[in-house]
Amino acid sequence: MPKPLVVLLYSLFNSLRDSLLALTGIPFAVAGGILALYFTGLDFSISAAIGFISLFGVSVMDGILMITYYNQAPRGGMGVLEAMYHAAEQRMRPMLMTALSACIGLFPAAISTGIGSQVQRPLATVVVGGMLIGPVMLLLVVPALRMMFLGGDDHHEEHPTTPAAPAPEGASAP
Repeated sequence: MPKPLVVLLYSLFNSLRDSLLALTGIPFAVAGGILALYFTGLDFSISAAIGFISLFGVSVMDGILMITYYNQAPRGGMGVLEAMYHAAEQRMRPMLMTALSACIGLFPAAISTGIGSQVQRPLATVVVGGMLIGPVMLLLVVPALRMMFLGGDDHHEEHPTTPAAPAPEGASAP
């Protein structure tokens, strides 16, 4: 894991755990790309490596947005579980639409067999495979990990209300 990326994420979140959670989508995107290469019988190449780099960027962006939405939700008075549900719900449509548009746009290049397809096919195959699996797993796994590891943070919990002062003797309660 490149150190400058973690430093940038740490400067964004001020939390090492949040920074690492934003990176949890990378293994799922990589797994999708590797599975796509395996099932299509393509070899790893420079073109495929470029596809993986683009997957890293999209996956980290999705993770950052998911954690950011979670961190902003409790400010609206939500509880921890409700905030994570809200963050996943709000990010689901944009993440899935981004993945779907990339898959639809690159699918013809992934199945092409004409001149120049030796270069474009591995890149497109990696991106299509990674975008099919990565965002879906990110939507399922990051909220679960967030709740397991960070659910008890004090800055995300609802603040208890202070009990009302007892009424002085002789005064009637409203």
